Amino acid sequence: MPELPEVEALREFLDEHLVGKEIARVLPAAISVLKTYDPPVTALDGARVTGVARHGKFLDIATEGGAAGQLRLVTHLARAGWLHWKDVLPSGPPKPGKGPLALRVALTGGDGFDLTEAGTTKRLAVYVVRDPADVPGIARLGPDPLAEDFDLAAFTALLAGERRQIKGALRDQGLIAGIGNAYSDEILHAAKMSPFKPTQNLTAEETAGLYEAMRTTLTEAVARSHGLAAGKLKAEKKSGLRVHGRTGEACPVCGDTIREVSFSDSSLQYCPTCQTGGKPLADRRLSKLLK
Repeated sequence: MPELPEVEALREFLDEHLVGKEIARVLPAAISVLKTYDPPVTALDGARVTGVARHGKFLDIATEGGAAGQLRLVTHLARAGWLHWKDVLPSGPPKPGKGPLALRVALTGGDGFDLTEAGTTKRLAVYVVRDPADVPGIARLGPDPLAEDFDLAAFTALLAGERRQIKGALRDQGLIAGIGNAYSDEILHAAKMSPFKPTQNLTAEETAGLYEAMRTTLTEAVARSHGLAAGKLKAEKKSGLRVHGRTGEACPVCGDTIREVSFSDSSLQYCPTCQTGGKPLADRRLSKLLK
């Protein structure tokens, strides 16, 4: 799933390639991708792009001059979605079907981008709204972890009322915006903290270390992605991860074997030596298979 660093890089890319250009048409290839109907997607025809923003994992394209005035084209790429920029789009309209193409944004200059989603579970979402706060997922977002005013005191206050495992807290978009499964693994590895540690048991020193790990991990990931074309961002994310998705490999810090805990729809990776005092965490799914 694209997380804060990749979505921020896409925002930068679109800010450079899209702002100032005019939308010819927005062409859905899958009706299910559209989550709003008023204003209609056709209201963006002829609109000029004035800016691109990010809200957590949401991309927000601001426009003006269309049939309905100032509108926003907002998208959430979900787990398997991606944005593909094309200097020359195919001439014909996209054909609705079972392929990965979900929506095409065609510009008057012949360029534009496609939104695609792999797999059979379709969760990619597109909204046409007058205010990004009209998107329910944006309205409920917590603070951005890289915002200038999100300091240690704000982070400490945010965690003060939490009583759950720290990995779940970091992934909760209503608590902190933009962190998903991959970067929560990376942050906890950098902080030398178990993903199962209860938030209510964090000391002031541990909270400070976690805050620093979060800011550093995300800032460095954004910096690695800066200036890359949209098509190269996935490879950059994978190459920059230290533990996530690297089960069985050696930890780059201590050399221990990276372990995994599997759940019904996801998994987490961690280093026992760095994070859990050398003790492997219980993998409930594997335990059930062994019984």
